[in-house]
Amino acid sequence: MQNTNVGNTIRILRQEAKMTQKQLADKMNISDKTVSKWERGLGCPDMSLILDLSDILGVDTKKLILGDMTPNDFVGGNMKNTKYYVCPICHNISICTGEAEIACCGKKLINQKMQKATPAEQLLVEVIEDEWNITSTHSMTKDHYISFVAFATGDRVQLIKQYPEWDLNVRMSKRGHGFLIWYCIEHGLFYQMI
Repeated sequence: MQNTNVGNTIRILRQEAKMTQKQLADKMNISDKTVSKWERGLGCPDMSLILDLSDILGVDTKKLILGDMTPNDFVGGNMKNTKYYVCPICHNISICTGEAEIACCGKKLINQKMQKATPAEQLLVEVIEDEWNITSTHSMTKDHYISFVAFATGDRVQLIKQYPEWDLNVRMSKRGHGFLIWYCIEHGLFYQMI
């Protein structure tokens, strides 16, 4: 481990998280002098602390150990290849068109794998004027509901948040062909072509 690189990485991530050295130290049950020592490059975290430190700072363990926060290479391409991350605790949604490390509620999120909806699982899409009216008989209870509906084409993603105990009834501008995507908090991410 390069002490200076690791220390700079810890300092930058701590500041991005709007934490003082003391707040980070308290979360790790260590002294703020230890955090200061790391950030000045006078030492490195013990390997037994790296996993907790990476979780608190929301960074990959390997990147923390290497002190490498190099940005990801640009991944150009089609918005239909967007990655969807959903927090299992609060159901917040994050989307990304490239590689990313996403965290929410203290948990590192994984890219949801899309599965093609069977005819019985598909959402009902009707054309009303120049819009799609999207409905479903899917359960919309607090413990089992569709948290968002999105439509992805090659150049854009339109996402509409849904809430429990509301009937699913979404209107979207009708435009071309693409993926209709939705997320059930119990069964995962689905898509159908429209």
